[in-house]
Amino acid sequence: MDAVELSTVVYVPREEAFEFLLDFTNHERYSEYVSDVTRRGDGAVGTRFDITLQWWKLSYTLTPAVTELDRPNRIDWRIPNDVHAKGYWGLEPADEEPDATDAAADGGRAIEDEAPATRIRLRIEFDRRRSRLGRLSLPPMVSTDWVLRRIKPLAAREAQQVFERAVADLEGERRRVDLEFHVRPSTI
Repeated sequence: MDAVELSTVVYVPREEAFEFLLDFTNHERYSEYVSDVTRRGDGAVGTRFDITLQWWKLSYTLTPAVTELDRPNRIDWRIPNDVHAKGYWGLEPADEEPDATDAAADGGRAIEDEAPATRIRLRIEFDRRRSRLGRLSLPPMVSTDWVLRRIKPLAAREAQQVFERAVADLEGERRRVDLEFHVRPSTI
């Protein structure tokens, strides 16, 4: 099992961040590679999301399901078919104060000093060997490994953009977001 884990700090109460993450249907606004997100369920355990990804000549729909909720601390999910992945969104109080350089980078806007800080952590575990993504209908002369080599650098840039757009939506204004990678995958 391989994993990637990253986190950042947002300046809203944990409860607000939790509800924001649980309503995953906004994700298509944050990524140019997500063309549609449909929620099947009310957000409780068992809710599924059909997430349609599009890149290059490929289109694929992932269907993660919420497997456990611990309000306002954690949302566990899994993708049982094709990708064989699972993970969670973890939320915990953060002792960090808004950084003055964030305000300067944002054209002088400052985050209110009294805003509570919440660390949001995303952990994804996956088994590349069990993945059925190799069965994608690829153009002739294109291998899954070729596609993965192209996606890897794109994924890091995309993560930064998605987090910045989501944080702007959550906090109400755009700012530089520092992503801290705690674990990086080794197989791709």
